[in-house]
Amino acid sequence: MSEQTTSYAVEGMTCSHCVDAVSTEVGSIEGVEDVDVDLATGRVTVRSTRVVPLDEVARAVDEAGYHLVDGTTMT
Repeated sequence: MSEQTTSYAVEGMTCSHCVDAVSTEVGSIEGVEDVDVDLATGRVTVRSTRVVPLDEVARAVDEAGYHLVDGTTMT
C-alpha cells in the first residue's frame, strides 16, 4: 500500500474550533492517517493509505460545518 497525500481548499474556517472539527471529521474517513489544517490559508492536507474519493472528503468537511471549494484537489 502506498501513501497518498492530497490537499484541499476549505472555506468558512475562522478559529481553532474550526480546525479541530475539520480534523476530526476528515480524520474519521477510512484510510486517513493524518490531517493537517492550515487556518490561515484554508488548506487541508490529508495523508492516507488509499486514494480517498473527493465526495468522501466533501461529506466530512460538510459534516464539520464547512465547505470544500469545488475543484480544489491539490497534490
